[in-house]
Amino acid sequence: MSDPTSARPRTWFITGCSSGLGRALAEAALNAGDCVVATARQPMALAAWAATVPERCLLLPLDVTDAPQVQAAVAAAITRFGRLDVVANNAGYGLLGAVEECDDAQIRRCFETNFFGALNVIQAVLPRFREQRAGHLVNLTAAAAIANYPGFGAYGAAKAALEALSESVRAEMALLGVKVTLVEPGPFRTEFIHRSLERASQRIPDYDRTSGKFAAVLKAIDGKQPGDPAQAAAAIVAMVHSGRAPFRFPLGRYMVKKLRDRAAELAKAAEEGEAVAAAADFPAGT
Repeated sequence: MSDPTSARPRTWFITGCSSGLGRALAEAALNAGDCVVATARQPMALAAWAATVPERCLLLPLDVTDAPQVQAAVAAAITRFGRLDVVANNAGYGLLGAVEECDDAQIRRCFETNFFGALNVIQAVLPRFREQRAGHLVNLTAAAAIANYPGFGAYGAAKAALEALSESVRAEMALLGVKVTLVEPGPFRTEFIHRSLERASQRIPDYDRTSGKFAAVLKAIDGKQPGDPAQAAAAIVAMVHSGRAPFRFPLGRYMVKKLRDRAAELAKAAEEGEAVAAAADFPAGT
């Protein structure tokens, strides 16, 4: 069956467009001839950029943790463009520190944005997608969701929760014409490390060789990451335009290796634990 949106420009709703992959994705979609609803906490910072294509770009203020504001933004987007075709959950930030070093408020804020914020958007757009019997939900996660690092406990857990949620949404919407894709980027040369990374509220020296070492690695690679945001954004737009919807869409060589290493680890665990696992069942036929 052909993609019903292939003959007309798509309308994208993208969160977290102020910088990084969100900004690159909005630019790539506009360059492809699509319409974009670009949201950010402070969208006026994008005013000059959006003014170059005012007929195809709508800027909206959005804090994804504010559910009523999310509902209002989705309604405004549909009022302006008539429908939504692609919704990209990109808004988020990192929390760096050992689990013990992060206070409760920090961890909850991390989940509020990275998981519950995305959930707010998903719950706001799914009724529209169901009504249309079409739509593509694109959730951006992270390498930490596949196999986590010391110092990224809360951040990786929130992104892993988003991945698990997306698995269910994909299954629930499969017969309703709605596609779901997890975009899993490796390290990309954005401002994430020095702009979107909160540090733990305390430092415990016992973690210097684990989470502290990881923090030093992040600092060392800042500005030297191998991933090109513009190329990543172009790949996402091309994937959407192709009509395909792979559930996992890794970006960057690092991410491909990460997935392969995780797959090998899980296969080894299944093989080594098979006999004990099988013995935990009732005998066959009982």
